[in-house]
Amino acid sequence: MQVRIYQPPKNAMQSGRARSERWLLEHEPSAPRQVEPLMGWTSSADTRSQLRLWFDSKDEAVAYATKHGYMYVVAEPHERRIRPKSYGDNFSYTRKGRWTH
Repeated sequence: MQVRIYQPPKNAMQSGRARSERWLLEHEPSAPRQVEPLMGWTSSADTRSQLRLWFDSKDEAVAYATKHGYMYVVAEPHERRIRPKSYGDNFSYTRKGRWTH
């Protein structure tokens, strides 16, 4: 059984970083999804794809996967680069492009 361990990115609708330090363990799909012909719903026989386990650290998630005998892949998060900006830079003489509305 293959699982993936990663830190999901923050939602685009959130401004803060709360609850973004947690790690998520998800099972890889083992059965393909099928479209039900009458209603058009998408379904799968794989119930483990609905299971999402949250952990406080990467080590806890890896320990859980090894304890239960899962093969795991750890996806390291990308570092967030913050470039300091100021409002006055919009009107600077050293600005490369023109300022327009």
